[in-house]
Amino acid sequence: MHSRRKASDTLIEMTAAGEGEDSNGPLFENNSNPDSELPGNSEGLSSTESTFLISNHGKYSLFLQHRLRIDKHHQSKDSIFFRDGVRRIDFVLSYVDDPGKEMDRKMERRKDFEKNLELSGLELETEDKKESEDGKTYFVKIHAPWQVLSTYAEVLNIKMPIKENDIPPAIGNPFNCMLGVFRLPEKVMNPEPDYFTAPFSKQRQELYLIHDENSFFTPSTRNRIVYYILSRCPYGTEEGKKKFGVKRLLSNGTYTSAFPLHDCQYWKKAKDSNCDSERYTLYMEWARFARFYKEQPLDLIRKYYGEKIGIYFAWLGFYTEMLFFAALVGLICFLYGVITMDENMSSKEICDPAIGGQIIMCPLCDRNCEYWKLNTTCENSEYSHLFDNVATLFFAIFMGIWVTLFLEFWKRRQARLEYEWDLVDFEEEQQQLQLRPEYEAKCTSKKKNPVTQEIELVIERRTFQVFGKLFLCWMSIMFWILLIIASMVAVIVYRLSVYAAFASIMENNQSLEPISGLLTPQTATSVTASFLNFILIMILNFLYERVAIWITDMEVPRTHLEYENRLTMKMFLFQFVNYYSSCFYVAFFKGKFVGYPAEYTYMFGNWRNEECDPAGCLIELTTQLTIIMAGKQIWGNIQEAILPWVQNWWRRRKARGHPENLYSRWEQDHDLQSFGNLGLFYEYLEMVIQFGFITLFVASFPLAPLLALMNNILEIRVDSWKLTTQHRRPVAAKAHSIGVWQEILNGMAILSVVTNAFIVAFTSDMIPRLVFYYAYFTNEESPMAGYINSSLSVFDTREFKNGTEPLENPMGYTNCRYRDYRYPPDHEKRYSHTMQFWHILAAKMAFIIIMEHVVFLVKFFVAWLIPDVPSEVKARIKREKYLTQRILHEYELNKLKEKLGGKTDYVDVENEVKATTGKMQLSEAI
Repeated sequence: MHSRRKASDTLIEMTAAGEGEDSNGPLFENNSNPDSELPGNSEGLSSTESTFLISNHGKYSLFLQHRLRIDKHHQSKDSIFFRDGVRRIDFVLSYVDDPGKEMDRKMERRKDFEKNLELSGLELETEDKKESEDGKTYFVKIHAPWQVLSTYAEVLNIKMPIKENDIPPAIGNPFNCMLGVFRLPEKVMNPEPDYFTAPFSKQRQELYLIHDENSFFTPSTRNRIVYYILSRCPYGTEEGKKKFGVKRLLSNGTYTSAFPLHDCQYWKKAKDSNCDSERYTLYMEWARFARFYKEQPLDLIRKYYGEKIGIYFAWLGFYTEMLFFAALVGLICFLYGVITMDENMSSKEICDPAIGGQIIMCPLCDRNCEYWKLNTTCENSEYSHLFDNVATLFFAIFMGIWVTLFLEFWKRRQARLEYEWDLVDFEEEQQQLQLRPEYEAKCTSKKKNPVTQEIELVIERRTFQVFGKLFLCWMSIMFWILLIIASMVAVIVYRLSVYAAFASIMENNQSLEPISGLLTPQTATSVTASFLNFILIMILNFLYERVAIWITDMEVPRTHLEYENRLTMKMFLFQFVNYYSSCFYVAFFKGKFVGYPAEYTYMFGNWRNEECDPAGCLIELTTQLTIIMAGKQIWGNIQEAILPWVQNWWRRRKARGHPENLYSRWEQDHDLQSFGNLGLFYEYLEMVIQFGFITLFVASFPLAPLLALMNNILEIRVDSWKLTTQHRRPVAAKAHSIGVWQEILNGMAILSVVTNAFIVAFTSDMIPRLVFYYAYFTNEESPMAGYINSSLSVFDTREFKNGTEPLENPMGYTNCRYRDYRYPPDHEKRYSHTMQFWHILAAKMAFIIIMEHVVFLVKFFVAWLIPDVPSEVKARIKREKYLTQRILHEYELNKLKEKLGGKTDYVDVENEVKATTGKMQLSEAI
């Protein structure tokens, strides 16, 4: 092992000394220089950034001179400190010797990169491969001293505490005493006091509550600062192009990993009293499934992982809470269907041997299918009533309002978190709009920013290149969408092809006789097709995910936000079509374009279009939705929990018996899975797709919110468990909202009103039953009596076209029935649509228009009625801004008095004090 001392020069001073293009330029430079080769202020850096020089003097020099030397055999390696036991490890890089032809080049890259890291002020300490568990891996431990942290805290505009918040807390929930069982200990929920904060400034350090320089910046803030330096530190020039950033070094294999350390093992506290053991607390109070009924320690999550991960779990928890109300109402609607099942006249008539047993239905396929009796679908019709009843309409309207309440109340919750997490003045341009290193590396020319008047590096793109890439990207996306449609058509062809096979097998197989009522050919075809469709969905997802990332990388987005937004839209558009296309087919196309026995419509001229069950297609849509939704959730949990656990177990199998003084903290974390920059992206995508299932098609399956609720209760604990135990600690990042996902949720909420209106109108049998009840009933004592007979038309079996009639007709049936509203063969308008058909169609269209307008009016009224930011939060924000500004002004006034205290002209002193005081009073008045 060997330790490295920090050089006395900063990276800026190193560049000024003549590193030039060989060092790939400084980390920062004055953007006013027109000859600058480095990015300007668009990176989110202040224009005075080049003045921040980290000098080697004072406490830092004294610290370096007195660093401790502790024998590795006497110090536990399960530590988050350097060998001296004082300097904290803020980041770790790992690499292995590569005996290939790239070995020398990689060594040179590492040498330059690590030298430049030291010149930027960071301290490095390397663990030799002989000390590692596998005998192959080197570990470079990185520590950021106070000068580096304070400099970059100012650069990144990080807010730090200046005074403890003395604003009285808001009035508590009067039901808190009843919710005690769901609460966590106060120390866990509020790990640190609430403070007034201000952007950090090195020139005003005495203003901040700096009790200890080593603990003033939290570990998450420290690793965020270090990663900012790592992502922009140069390492040389290759092929005439500047190279910089640890991401590029990871991609070319120079380093194998880069990660901040967890503060302890998750199953026990750290022995070092200077370590807070927050990982252990998170595991015990949050990541165990036994705590599923407890609230989430959001402040501790935010403190340990950063605001970006904290806001995700806040949103997921709030979504799960709101699902409780939707699940409760959906369960009540389902129970209503169970209770009224025996009162359903339609299923009674279908199951009645005197009615359904005497109705002979036309064959469901050409040639190989036989005539069948209506009462063979008795069980299906009874189960269909569970989801196709009056409560379905109520639930569809309720969910249209629920989704609006969810989105509006989430905005309020998000605004409260922005205040509590000090993100009110979060500067989007400085935090989220920083240039991507991949973009910076491809910059070939300079351009003056019309807003900031700063010189910025840009990629010079010619028009044909721009349109060429755009065309290629969108053609790739369209190709994959068409591939999804082709796979859906293949599943439809499968359904059409195997129905006759299932019908033949079930008719001649005596062993299936006991379940023949439940497992009909239609049900078997629907279930197997749904499973086949789910498998295709998973395969296409796996393939397209890599294609989408490749396309987005090829576009070279300028900022991290642009990259995430572009990838989000590509992935969501694809998964929207992939997951929902089969449900849209069953809901809006199946059974709608069948024709009638003498004039059936055919797909590609070979396969006859599918018909719905006499009880409707809603039960089949429910089956499709259940299989895809449940299958996705089960597979998702296997991917998220079981696979990482197996992979980590396999990687750690050789070190399981090692004592902690041999199996170091950095090795333990190295053997974990990487969370990745897109870790949260996949979590959001999973939940948004689920959100679509419970909103777009909820009219067909009232239990969907209940399934989603149970999944999300598990999802929160699975996500927290894998993040705490199976993944390396992610680099902390700031975020004040869920970003583009908010707009996607808003769009799906609007679309859900339309889809549910069409499902109730065209997929369920509610509208035809209501039309019959009010306009076509024949029995006043039982208005629904005769509905089934009314909904089935008559066909003369002698009019089958050649090649479409059944092979056998042993009973000599001359007539058969089919689901439609057409005149009988002996009518002058034979096989034309009856007036009842047109009345039903008009009622369906009227229902869609009325339902959409009513729900949209209620949605927009509720959205207008509920303010996005609670008035109490607005008041507290204004109060905090005022008090913070007052503290800053008082500080400036005192400094001014001290500065002017030595002047002899007391008139000037008095005038400057009056001016400063007047400025403060004017600010207070404003």
